[in-house]
Amino acid sequence: QVQLVESGGGLVQPGGSLRLSCAASGNIFRLNTRAWYRQAPGKQRELVASIPTNGATNYADSVLGRFTISRDNAKNMVYLQMNSLEPEDTAVYYCNIRWSLGPSTWDYWGQGTQVTVSS
Repeated sequence: QVQLVESGGGLVQPGGSLRLSCAASGNIFRLNTRAWYRQAPGKQRELVASIPTNGATNYADSVLGRFTISRDNAKNMVYLQMNSLEPEDTAVYYCNIRWSLGPSTWDYWGQGTQVTVSS
């Protein structure tokens, strides 16, 4: 099994910064994609950013230029540096890891960490 544990959420004022971390443990295939999703109240879960093993990043348009995703493959960690936070960024943020082998896909989620942007 695979476990994902997020940390780093909290309350921050508009314009502030937060750094989320996600530790993965268990039987993890070395070629995988790590990602951060978020879900605001009354909205669907959406992709914030993703990064495969080769490091090619992908961002939602709403966070481009403000958020940075990175990973440490040796430590099975993924990070999300969030700058210039806006009230619209308020959501529960979820860590995700995914890989495919042939026709099968493995997909795991963390428990989520709350990020609240408010003055």
